[in-house]
Amino acid sequence: MPGRVLMVEDEREMRAMLEKGLTRRGYTPVAMGSADEALAKLAGEDFDVVLTDLRMPGMDGLALCERIVLNRPDIPVVVMTAFGSMETAVAAIRAGAYDFVTKPIDIDALVLVLERAVQHRALRDEVRRLRQELGRRQQDTGAVVGESPAMQQAYALIDRVADLDSTVLITGESGTGKEVAARAVHTRGRRAQGAFVAINCAAMPEALLESELFGHAKGAFTDAKAARAGLFIQAHGGTLFLDEVGELPLTLQPKLLRALQERVVRPVGGDTEVPFDARIVAATNRDLELAVEESRFREDLYYRLNVIGVELPPLRARGNDVLLLSQRFIEQFAARNNKRVVGLSPAAAQRLLAYGWPGNVRELQNSMERAVALTSFEQITVDDLPERIRNYSQPKVVPENTDPSELVTLEELERRYIHRVLETVGGSRTLAARILGVDRKTLYRKLERDDEAKKP
Repeated sequence: MPGRVLMVEDEREMRAMLEKGLTRRGYTPVAMGSADEALAKLAGEDFDVVLTDLRMPGMDGLALCERIVLNRPDIPVVVMTAFGSMETAVAAIRAGAYDFVTKPIDIDALVLVLERAVQHRALRDEVRRLRQELGRRQQDTGAVVGESPAMQQAYALIDRVADLDSTVLITGESGTGKEVAARAVHTRGRRAQGAFVAINCAAMPEALLESELFGHAKGAFTDAKAARAGLFIQAHGGTLFLDEVGELPLTLQPKLLRALQERVVRPVGGDTEVPFDARIVAATNRDLELAVEESRFREDLYYRLNVIGVELPPLRARGNDVLLLSQRFIEQFAARNNKRVVGLSPAAAQRLLAYGWPGNVRELQNSMERAVALTSFEQITVDDLPERIRNYSQPKVVPENTDPSELVTLEELERRYIHRVLETVGGSRTLAARILGVDRKTLYRKLERDDEAKKP
């Protein structure tokens, strides 16, 4: 990650050697012969990193480092010290220097240190920018956070449909924030002053779920000592959110379909239908098209629910949204625990960006709650992160030291990868096709080819 380097070295030959070596490697070095000249240069220009010698006439490198840390803490400082002067190098680190290199200078080793320093600043600047952006965003319960293209597309669709009464189906992996998106549909629309009523269709037995949704008449069952309005009626004037709608029992699906079509509900044990006026938003992490094909979900109900589809991307596909969300969670949990924690260290931010987030936003939220609780500093450090994140490394397609006899053809590698993706997403062919970057028909064709190949 080349950048502008303010180089401070009083020896002319050393300046020339460093300037030549850094220029060849893509950096833009600006050479100064003294600390005073460097401070004057910093007053009017910006640099990605400062590289300074420690022993110089006049103001030495240690004093220069202290001045830069005080006045320009955003610019990392790398110090050069003679071999064996470890005490002086340690003093520089204590003064706020990012790192040090020993003389004689190995230009390749120096470049590695400068790369880390420039990346350190870039991550710190990004964390600061995202923190400022977060402060400008609405902080209500319906606020959706994210700047990635996929999330921007979801925002735009939510804004377009918020004032409509059409049914919305929100899809995405578990933990991607489907209820947050549902609340955004509600709070940004004309029904925002009405109730937002949510129910998890997978969280209760069928008989109780029917009563919760549609209500019941007095005496409808043993404990029904009084009539009770269902959630469709309770959401009148507002929004009814049907979470995990893919888990709705088949026996209740016709009744839900009729309610959506006719805009009336019949309470359990009742003999009259009651009209309702509520916006319906549903969500699922299941492949409903596959459920329809396997006769586990009614096709007519699927199309009635999926009038407008909003797809939420997994967190691993959202880039720097990981840092934006992290900052939001850190501020929430710091306030709740009355702790002064202001953000992420650059090293911790780097680990978060590298991690795969199988649990999506929910996993990130839990990780930040843990980190805020455990940290002893104003910034979350790598040591505050869960072990699975600290030790995460990208899986390799072909492990090192693989026996050549174990290598397979591209066709076999593709077959194994497809089945691995299917296994990871719980058999959802729609989600697997999305991850693989192919359409469903192409995925079906590849799976059918594999099935044919297995036949004797």
